[in-house]
Formats: sequence, structure tokens, C-alpha cells
Amino acid sequence: MALKVRLATVDDAEPMARVIAAVAKEGLIATEPPVDLELRAAGFREMVASDGPDAAWVLEDEEGRTVGNAGLHQSVPGVVYFGMAVLPEARGRAGGRALLEAILAHARAHGAHKVELEVWADNGRAIALYTSAGFQFEGLRRDHYRRRDGTLRSAVVMARLLGRD
Repeated sequence: MALKVRLATVDDAEPMARVIAAVAKEGLIATEPPVDLELRAAGFREMVASDGPDAAWVLEDEEGRTVGNAGLHQSVPGVVYFGMAVLPEARGRAGGRALLEAILAHARAHGAHKVELEVWADNGRAIALYTSAGFQFEGLRRDHYRRRDGTLRSAVVMARLLGRD
């Protein structure tokens, strides 16, 4: 059975925060454990309450459990930035692609001309997904992010221009 994407509501804030906390333990996203679940949930509630281009989505499994999420916010006029996280048990089931489709549709509907993201340079699976969805490489932030343990991480900057679809 298929995973389902829907716009998030304020009631989704805690489950979304738990997804971020779980994926943070894997080291696949910029957020590092331990995640302050209360603070993260408050941020999701604020994002969901926005009337502008900011938005959030949940990815649900067949039982209605939150197994992923995505958040989008405007970085500069016409340009939106997003992040997403999907739990291991939901990966490889087209949930990431479904979240991307929701993000792109929302960005277009709100007049964005560009959607951008950053992904760890060694996250080949995510880079392949973004590339297959029309995102292109814009740059590399080499040894840009210092982790709590002192290590440095590089991130690839990717974007998709929407006016050329």
C-alpha cells in the first residue's frame, strides 16, 4: 500500500518532531541529537500557521502513522528552501518523491521561481532523488558545518528553477 502526503496541521507538530529526532540520530540531516522535541514542535506549529509560502507536510503510512515530513520556507522573495526527513522503514516506497511533488506544487502556487536545498555531500541516495526530480548542482559548501564532535561536514547546494518546467 502507498504512503500518503498531506499538509500538516498543528496536531502533527509532535509526531513531526519525533521524525526529526529519529533521523537526526542517523546523521542524515543537519539537526543533531539530542533534539529538543518541544522546541522543534513549536517551530512546526509556527510553520503550519503561516499564511504565506511557508508550509509543512506529513508523510503517513497505511495505519496513519507519521513516517516522514517536509518543511518549506521562503529564503528571499521568489525563492523557497526546503528540508525533509523520512524514517528508515518508509524509505524506498516513493514517499520522498511524493513529498517533493507537494513541495514543488506549493512553490509554484505561491509564485516561487526557484526551490533550493542543501544535502550532505555523501548522501548519494538523497542526491539521486533530487537530481531525478530536476534539481541541479549549484555549489559545494566544503567543510562548512561543524558538528558537535568537532568534525566538519560538506553540503551540496542544489536547486530547481520552476519557470522552465
